[in-house]
Amino acid sequence: MEDDRISLAHGNGGRFMRELIEDVFARHLHASELDVQADAVPIALDGGEAMITTDGFTVQPLEFPGGDIGSLSVHGTTNDLAVAGAKPLYLTLNAFIEEGLEVALLERVVASLAAAAEESGVKVSAGDTKVLRRGEGGGLYLATTGVGIRLPGARPSMDRIEDGDVMLISGTVGDHGTAVMLAREDFGLRGDLVSDAGPVMSLTEPMLAFAGLKFMRDPTRGGIASIAHEILRATGLGVRFAATIPVQEQVQSICDMLGYDPYYLASEGRVLAVVAADEADAALATWRALPAGSNAARIGRIVSDTSRVILETELGGERFLEELEDDPLPRIC
Repeated sequence: MEDDRISLAHGNGGRFMRELIEDVFARHLHASELDVQADAVPIALDGGEAMITTDGFTVQPLEFPGGDIGSLSVHGTTNDLAVAGAKPLYLTLNAFIEEGLEVALLERVVASLAAAAEESGVKVSAGDTKVLRRGEGGGLYLATTGVGIRLPGARPSMDRIEDGDVMLISGTVGDHGTAVMLAREDFGLRGDLVSDAGPVMSLTEPMLAFAGLKFMRDPTRGGIASIAHEILRATGLGVRFAATIPVQEQVQSICDMLGYDPYYLASEGRVLAVVAADEADAALATWRALPAGSNAARIGRIVSDTSRVILETELGGERFLEELEDDPLPRIC
C-alpha cells in the first residue's frame, strides 16, 4: 500500500481495500481469515457455556499515555467478559476509518491492538472495514464483539448482592479518565500520569474461587459512583463508600483544580467486587498478592438503612454521591 493517508477508495471493496486489510490488519493480527472473501469463520468453544459481549470505542485522542484506541478496544471488551466470570477467547473487529487518517497512525493502533490481544489470550477472528468521508468521523472508530467461556466457580450477578456485603477495588480509581483529559490538553495541563487500561483476567479468575463473591464490574464510564447507583436501582440497597478509596495524588490534584470528582471518572484496568463480609479479608489478600492488585482496598459496604449512595469523609462527615447526569469527560473510551 503506497498511499500515506486513507482515501475513500480504501473502503470500496476493491484493490485498495484488500491491500489495506492485508497490509495492516491481517499482517499485525496474524489472521489470514481477515479477508474480504471471508463472510464467516469457525470458532471452537470446547463445549462450555458461551458468553458474548459487544462494545464501541470513540476515544479522543486516539493515542494517550498508557494506551490507544486499539489496545483499549481489546481491554474494554475482554474485561467485560472477565468480570462476568468468563475466559475471553475470540474478538470480532469493525474499523470505521475517516478519510485522511494517516496510515502510519493506523499501523500503530492496529499493532497495539494485536499486542493487547496476544497479552489477553484472545484471537481476532473476524472483522470488517468501512471508510467514512472526511469530517464524518473522529479519525478512527472501533467496534468489537467478544466471545468467551464461563469459568467454573462463583457466578457473579447483581441479584446476589445482600445487606452487609463488602466492596473491594483492585487499585486506584480515575486514572484513565484523567490521563485522557491530560492528553487532550484542553485545560493547558500536562502531566506524566498514564492510563490504567489493561487486562483484568489475573484479578477476576482468582475471585471465582470464593463462594462469597457476589458481583464484579470494571468501573469504566461513570466510575465507581455509577456502579453504586446501578446496585441501588437493581437491589434497593444503599451503598456506603468509606474514606479509604485509593486515588493517586495527581488524579486528586487535577480533580480539585477542575472541580471533577474521581469517583465518577473512568478506570480501564480495575475491578470493583462485592463480596460476602466473611470472605472480604481473604479476597482482598488474594488481590494484594498480585502485581495488578497491589493497591487493592476495601472501599465500602452494602447497607439496608439508606437508599442513597453515601461517601464517608476523612473528617467523619458524609456526602451524597448523586447519579451522574452530565458526562464530565466525553469520549474517554
